Amino acid sequence: MRPNSWADRLLALLVRFVGLVILLATLAAATASFLYNQSEEADRAERVAAQVNMRLHDHVAVLKGVRALYQSDAAASGPGIRAYLAALQPQVQAPGMEGVGIAAAMRADTPAAVEAKLRENYGRDIKVWPMTDQPVGFVVVLVEPFTPRRNAALGFDMYSNPTRRAAMRRAWQTGQPAASGIVQLAQEKGVKVKQPGFLIYVPVYARAPAGTNPETIATSGDSRPIEAFVYAPFRTNDMMKAVLGTQLDAIDGIEIFAGEGPSAPLVFRKGTMGWDAQEQILRVADRQWTMRISYGRLLERLGRPIAILIFGIALALLATQLHRVQRRRIDAFQALAAEKARHAEDRELMIGEMAHRMKNAFARIGALARITLRESASLDEFETKFDGRMRALSDAKQMLVTGAVDNVELGKIVRRELELAGWPSDRLAATTGPDVRLDDEGAQALSLAIHEFVTNSIKYGALSGQGDLAVAWRRDGGDVEFSWIETGLPETPQIDSESFGTHFIRSLIERQLKGHWQRRAADHGLSITIRWPDREPAR
Repeated sequence: MRPNSWADRLLALLVRFVGLVILLATLAAATASFLYNQSEEADRAERVAAQVNMRLHDHVAVLKGVRALYQSDAAASGPGIRAYLAALQPQVQAPGMEGVGIAAAMRADTPAAVEAKLRENYGRDIKVWPMTDQPVGFVVVLVEPFTPRRNAALGFDMYSNPTRRAAMRRAWQTGQPAASGIVQLAQEKGVKVKQPGFLIYVPVYARAPAGTNPETIATSGDSRPIEAFVYAPFRTNDMMKAVLGTQLDAIDGIEIFAGEGPSAPLVFRKGTMGWDAQEQILRVADRQWTMRISYGRLLERLGRPIAILIFGIALALLATQLHRVQRRRIDAFQALAAEKARHAEDRELMIGEMAHRMKNAFARIGALARITLRESASLDEFETKFDGRMRALSDAKQMLVTGAVDNVELGKIVRRELELAGWPSDRLAATTGPDVRLDDEGAQALSLAIHEFVTNSIKYGALSGQGDLAVAWRRDGGDVEFSWIETGLPETPQIDSESFGTHFIRSLIERQLKGHWQRRAADHGLSITIRWPDREPAR
């Protein structure tokens, strides 16, 4: 089965594309999950802010209702407002206020009128406090529902305090509700644990010309004459607990700043703020506050997207790994098929070589017989020499075939082959070179190659007695170079075509030695050079 490289590349590209799609889809899903959680928390924080803003709006609506009642009948302001608030029950319908109060106008150093109202409302003498240098004042003449703690605010001139005065002036000038900055409420005087507080003021403009009752009407520049403020004090902790109730238990952390951003004064805090805080705007009359809420859903906020991301990456890696496993199986199958094809080719080559070697063996035996015959003076001498050489040849071949030794020295192979070819002993002794050790494959390849050279030379070259032969080998860098040079031959060998034996030698050198060879024939001579990597086996 021949591998289809184009199909393999297409499959690999497809697997990578699927893995990329899975990874991108996972990233999109993880991002969507993260943004959804973030959006859900933002919606929840927005609903909380809307709830607080709605409650504050309800408080302002109560103040506007009291103002309308006050303006309708100023003479009955105390009993009328008591009755109105008792029926409305703002502490039940819109909890969070510290009651509703009236701060009546007073000209400087003329407290008699407001002290008379205090006596009328509460049946006892209550003095105005503190003394200030302001041209006008606004004294608390009523706080309902009345409690002992709120009693401490009666007679307090709110206009004497700069923070309160700034809010009152905005309400006076605009006619709209105005919120003060953070103050300590007057009724906190006798409380052990004090809370930050603020007030919301609604102006009550004078119903008669300014000259009608100058002691109870305040004027300032171009602003309309005013006779009182309807106000509500708030303790921030109590207000937030009253507005949110049990919802605070589901919030990990909450902070409220009396202004824009976290740099404003902190007026309320509960729990621990996390990195994922949602910021919302609170409208406190004419002021803007900042609320930060943290739901502490780190595991849900990040855990789900991270889990989705890890799952997608695992899928992409699994697809890639499955492809790699399949690729390795295909590669192993192809390698096995290639190995089988190579073995089949080698078997074919070896079968051909066996036939060729048998022919050469008979030729060589015949040549050895002729050489031995020429060297022998008698039949007995011939028998002795010929039998010894045949035994040496058999021993050498048997040693290589059976692997009786771990490695074979190159010089031993060369000298044995030349000795069997009948080279004189003096020339054999002169044939030297470095100690090159060959493993089984290398020894077999070189032995067969040199045997082929010797056989050919016995038949046609210098070993036939016509010409001269020089054999040498050396190390050159990381390679071994073996040279076979025949000179003085009767004819220049024809090497244009490659015989079966030549093809066999080249295959041995390239496959088993991982080397290459060169043949040159010129001027009645033949030169063969074999070069292969020096991989001397361990001894």
